Amino acid sequence: MFKPLRLVLLVAVSVLLMAAGMPNMRVVPWQQVEVPTQNILLDIAFTGTTPSHGWLVGDKATLLESRDGGLHWQVRELPGLEPEAYLASISFAGAEGWVAGQPKILLHTLNEGSDWTSIRLNNQLPGEPLLIQALGPGAAEMVTNVGAIYRTEDGGQTWHAQVDEPIGAIKNIARGPEGEYLAVSSRGSFYFLYTPESRAWKPYPRESSRRIQNMGFGPHGSAWKLNQGAEIAFTDDFTSGQWSSPLRPGRALSFGYLNAAYQNDHDLWVVGGGATLIHSPDGGKTWEQAKKLSNIPANFYSIEFFGPEQGFILGQRGTLLRYVSSNNS
Repeated sequence: MFKPLRLVLLVAVSVLLMAAGMPNMRVVPWQQVEVPTQNILLDIAFTGTTPSHGWLVGDKATLLESRDGGLHWQVRELPGLEPEAYLASISFAGAEGWVAGQPKILLHTLNEGSDWTSIRLNNQLPGEPLLIQALGPGAAEMVTNVGAIYRTEDGGQTWHAQVDEPIGAIKNIARGPEGEYLAVSSRGSFYFLYTPESRAWKPYPRESSRRIQNMGFGPHGSAWKLNQGAEIAFTDDFTSGQWSSPLRPGRALSFGYLNAAYQNDHDLWVVGGGATLIHSPDGGKTWEQAKKLSNIPANFYSIEFFGPEQGFILGQRGTLLRYVSSNNS
């Protein structure tokens, strides 16, 4: 009569042991890159005309430039930029690039960053710029930290609202391939979805007892969601509001997950506090951890791929890691 209970206990213990024993990666295809700053790195972009020409932005007016695909970086200073400027986002379409930040910072270049001009933003702008996306000649989309979305078609001279109402304070936002947005509320209690045809944000409550930390888009209409407590959930259709049961692949890890990115349709990387880096080669079914990076004294805040062979991890104290495969080592 005790066999069913014993079976349940054995299964539960097995799951815990599997989670605690996440295998270590035998080869970690990431290497740290030295950069001339100790400031927090927040975003990275490469120009569309010269793929090896890249830019990094961060807090305290951090602006770095690379000419060799991200191997080496040099400090670039812009006159008139306040020392405490928070440069949150950078994006290029061809040679035209944009930088958005706080307080109400918007920079524009037409020549890969050889010259940057400051675009004055209206004092009535709801919130502070949080994300900028270059869309083509003279075109860009800007999102503020209260969910106001604006679009320009004339190089930033005029801006047109894309949503009727902002949504209040948000802590993370991601842009989809067709101009959709997923935004996480400042407390992580719920998230919002915006689609270009709707002109409005649609709210969704969190499905887990744990608050939402971050969200992003995956391949073929999918999306991922990171909850506090190192939880990960997935959906095959980001417009459905239906998510898989949360996973905790790194139960033994004491740090939370902060960001994720797909390298291709199946390789998924997740970064977090305490130099946490985990990898799934099959879209979230199995996991391994890059324990060899645990000696880096920094939190990993973001990860981004510009193609299957070009990826970067950004973090605190000027931490930058570059994806290294057999093709770009």
